[in-house]
Parts: sequence; C-alpha cells; structure tokens
Amino acid sequence: MSSDTMSSDVVRDAVAPPLPVGTRLASNYRVLACLTRGKTADVYDVWSEDRDCRCVAKVLRPERRHDTKAQRALLREGVLLGQLSHPHIVRLYEILWKPSPALILETLTGATLSHLIKRNRRLGLADLAPLGIHVCSAMHYLHQRAGFLHLDLKPSNIVCEGGRAKVIDFSIARRPGPGHQGAGTCQYLAPEQARGDSVAPATDVWGIGVVLFEAATGRKAFPAADTNGDYEQLTRRAKSVRTYCRLPLRLATAIDRCLEPDPKDRPPLAELSKILNRFA
Repeated sequence: MSSDTMSSDVVRDAVAPPLPVGTRLASNYRVLACLTRGKTADVYDVWSEDRDCRCVAKVLRPERRHDTKAQRALLREGVLLGQLSHPHIVRLYEILWKPSPALILETLTGATLSHLIKRNRRLGLADLAPLGIHVCSAMHYLHQRAGFLHLDLKPSNIVCEGGRAKVIDFSIARRPGPGHQGAGTCQYLAPEQARGDSVAPATDVWGIGVVLFEAATGRKAFPAADTNGDYEQLTRRAKSVRTYCRLPLRLATAIDRCLEPDPKDRPPLAELSKILNRFA
C-alpha cells in the first residue's frame, strides 16, 4: 500500500460518519438517529425491542471502536453509572459488551441547560436555586456513595426536564487524588484541574459554581478559549456574579466562594445546599 493510500485511509477514518438509521446494536436495539458526536463516542436515539420504548445509546465512534483505551473508558463509565441510582443522575439500563461496547441509558426529553441559557439568556432565581440544589444533591451522592468526582460539570452536561435537573456524561469521573492536566473542558476546569494538581470534592464545587454563574448571568465565568495552552482561571479570579445580574447578597456570595482559586476556600457541598435551599 502506498503512503498516499495510507494517508487517505487515516483521513477517511478521522471523519467516519455516524451509524446509519436502522443499524442494530446487538439484537435488541435499532438506531433511530444520531443525537450528538463527541471526540470518542457518539450518542444515539435507539429503539429497544425488549422495553418497547426509546432509549439512548452511547457508542464509540466507528473509527474508535477498536481503540482499547477508549473501550476501557466507556466501560468504566458504564460500571460507575451501574452503581448509581439517584433522581438527579442519568440512569443506566445496561452495558452492551459485544460486538462493540455501548451504554444503554434512559431517554431524557428535556433540554440541556446550555440550550436553555442560549434561548432565555439566563435563569431567574426561581429556577436557579432548584438547579443548584439538584446538582449539589447529585454530587453529594456521587461523592459519598461511590467515592467518585464528576470533574466535568458544565451546562451541556445538565438536562432539565419537568422542573428537575439531571447530570449526564460521567466519562472522566474518577476518584479523588492526583489529577490529569487538562482533562475536562478548558473553560470550566477548576484551577487545580488545569494545573494537574490533586482533585477533591471541592473541584466539583467549583463546577457547580461555574454552572450557577453562567445560568444566573448568561455569561461564562471564564470566556476565553484555550488557544495557546493557557487557562484564564489560572491568571485571574472570576468576577463577582453580581457584576452581571441582581441576586440576593448571600446567594451571590456563595456562588463567588465556589469560584475561589484555592479549593480550601470553597464552601462544602452541605453548606452550599443549605444556602440554596433558603432561596428555593
């Protein structure tokens, strides 16, 4: 095979299309549509013949299906979700091990928080406080029940439906301890994540803070893109949320404290939840 042919194969694999409608995942699931595409996995709307309803399938991209590292990561996410049962965490139905690993999840009919912010510009206090309470509850359970951290809290990883927020995408969840520099989404990383330092429950408190900041203001706390390998959150503090919107002082102070650069200065989840409950 010539080098030109090999090169064209690499390019073709890099842009492999999603699975066609009608494709079978094992024998019981049929692809209805591709919902989203990620770096390593695609998310599909599928029909479950056993359940006689729609489900969501998270499947490795076609060009990554033989990538053992990606397979292990997807299966780790599935095993973790299989241990969790919480009203504010997406529910796993089952793991498909063959012919290629896939996670079968409940269908969430609501919109992502990022979509709601884009549509409404920001949330009012009546919606902001319950959002924070729900995410705090999910993270408390994740930390206490499973001993894991989410590490990628952001508006696109929260689905809102029927007045309830649900956290999705546990693909980089891990236990507290030494971090992996840059793992996560650059504009939402806690400073210790960006540096590759140790991560702890306070890292997810930061994640809740950036979510609440964006939901309350319609702006990202750290809007600059990571184009030069630099992280804005390592060079400055977040502005106070009251710079951009009117919130009760105690609530605004709590959100600002979530975004303290030093993890020790952030409020514990229980304290944050107690403050949010005052405004629910």
